[in-house]
Amino acid sequence: MTSRSVRGSVVLVTGAAGGMGKATAELFAAEGAHVAVTDVSANGAAAVAEALKAHRLSAEAWTLDVSDPAAIRRVVDEVAQRFGGLDILVNNAGISAFSPIDSEDYEDVWTRAMAVLLTAHQRLVRAALPHLRRSTAPRIVNIASTEALGATSRDSPYAAAKAGVTGLTRALAVELGPEGITVNCICPGPILTGMTESLSEVDRETFARRRTALRRYGTPEEVAHMTLSLCLPAASYITGATIPVDGGLMARNA
Repeated sequence: MTSRSVRGSVVLVTGAAGGMGKATAELFAAEGAHVAVTDVSANGAAAVAEALKAHRLSAEAWTLDVSDPAAIRRVVDEVAQRFGGLDILVNNAGISAFSPIDSEDYEDVWTRAMAVLLTAHQRLVRAALPHLRRSTAPRIVNIASTEALGATSRDSPYAAAKAGVTGLTRALAVELGPEGITVNCICPGPILTGMTESLSEVDRETFARRRTALRRYGTPEEVAHMTLSLCLPAASYITGATIPVDGGLMARNA
């Protein structure tokens, strides 16, 4: 019977100092995986790793700016050396990237969005591949957004980058499938994270009632559980999928 456990697996999570990344790191550690907590915030990554180790879970922190290709190669290799390999890559790091098309800073926002939200994904995959090829259950999960499936006004840099993630996922699933490496994509909808905390509670409740089938925002833990499910050894026949975790946002017309 194929295992439904990630115990002993090595997982690298980007953007793991808060929100969905933190929830993902915590869940994998609780399930017995060795977790590389990476984030652009050195203090944030260290705090998450230390909290996990305080509960006798296996985690180490690395500072990682995913827009830095040299840092990506170094950190991925250090993670594999520290834990004896790499089985799972979760491309979660993200930024907000809203700008009107005619804004003076549009080009800067576009460039930054592509670097962090899309280009970093393929760089991390490329760095991780030599290690994933030695795994018995290699998994890649890319975190996109429902903005890849239906956009919001003034978010074209973000929406374009996230749509690119879904295309990258499908292409890599086809390319790497013969090697048994699965590549899937999660599209979170309205989730209670740092990116949405600037909205008032009234605005969030109004949006959730109007747009989602479940009439509420999701939690980072609910996204993390989908990520975990896609990374189980038993999920070996799921690849190239784009899965909304959105409370029915994309299913609802009115």
